[in-house]
Amino acid sequence: MSADLSAVEWVINPYDEIALEEALQTKEKHDGEVVVLSVGGEKVEEAVRSALALGADRAVVLKDAEYSAADPLAVSAALAAMVKSQEADLVFCGKQAVDEDEMAVPAMLAERLDWPQATVVVKLELGDDLKSAKAEREVEGGHEELEFSLPAVIAAQKGLNEPRYASLKGIMAAKKKPVEIVSAADLGLPAVSARMDVVEVTLPAQERKGRMIAGDSGEQATELARALHDEEKLI
Repeated sequence: MSADLSAVEWVINPYDEIALEEALQTKEKHDGEVVVLSVGGEKVEEAVRSALALGADRAVVLKDAEYSAADPLAVSAALAAMVKSQEADLVFCGKQAVDEDEMAVPAMLAERLDWPQATVVVKLELGDDLKSAKAEREVEGGHEELEFSLPAVIAAQKGLNEPRYASLKGIMAAKKKPVEIVSAADLGLPAVSARMDVVEVTLPAQERKGRMIAGDSGEQATELARALHDEEKLI
């Protein structure tokens, strides 16, 4: 049986919340403006209002039904056009989307802009001249340190910061902050040629059942280790 998504309240991707927090902290340290860019269908404006309530200054939204199902290549093209139109100095993205679980857009965006990129970033330090930066990123088995010039694309990982909560004042202020709605034609973008359609959303199967292991603690530990090794192949 498919899940009914009609009453689902869509929220900001958690990694995007971390990216937004880093943008807000960067503004607080170095001044500037935080502009939220987003691409999608009818629900996308709700999400950017949440970002405005957290402290972003304004938002630009490509609200197009075609782009709500676009593949990462088309999304990166749209975002690149939006970044160029805003003459941005630094782009913060979440490391991945948590619905389709992709990690492609930040890297594709950086390539389209011909900017340096740092992904899965857990620590970021901008140079005093704001022309360079140092980043620490998670890699398998440890961390990697990067130095690069700005502008650049940063893809945020959990641990980079702790996102703030929206205050009542921020929520009220967000209602008056500008949200510019643009079309693909406004940005000079072609029609979307590659789409990803969700065919079905289902609940995970619940096939496994609990198993009680008899005996004293020593016997239980021995049997558990045997089952994990011989039956489940986990150790």
